[in-house]
Amino acid sequence: MQFAFYFDQTRCTGCHTCAVACTDWHDLPAGSVNWRRVITYEEGRFPDVSVSHISFSCNHCQHPPCIESCPENAIHKRPDDGVVLIDEKKCIGCHACEDACPYAAIQFRPGNDSKAEKCTFCNDRLAGKEPPICVAACPMRALDFGPFDELSKRPGIAGRVVHLPDCSWAKPALIVKTK
Repeated sequence: MQFAFYFDQTRCTGCHTCAVACTDWHDLPAGSVNWRRVITYEEGRFPDVSVSHISFSCNHCQHPPCIESCPENAIHKRPDDGVVLIDEKKCIGCHACEDACPYAAIQFRPGNDSKAEKCTFCNDRLAGKEPPICVAACPMRALDFGPFDELSKRPGIAGRVVHLPDCSWAKPALIVKTK
């Protein structure tokens, strides 16, 4: 089974609650790294304008390029749920995984001894049968998670999300219902 995030762009108001909840839950220093981000896009010309938001994190790809790029085998994909995790003890901070990730999901805190870090799919919450904190916190219920095969059957799913890189070769575990 492969877990995936589901994002309903028609419901997102760009409030950033998902990103703030993630930062708070994981006790991340404000402004140094953002495991979940919300990007706002304004398009068109008056009077035909539109605004859309995209909430994303590590997409726990089915074929993650970060794993292949790591010279220390510090990144692994759990076979039972497809969650991609980094072993901080093995990471040497070389940034190869950061360069390989098309979504800029892997980040390093400022400083010379920083280790790679990213969304963990809230594996601590999953172990307790709870949803990832970003999903639980979203007031508009724009975020969801579950098995990739089930989520991909929902109506209105986009084959290609305009503002995200086309990484069909990595098979990201992110399903988007576009606006």
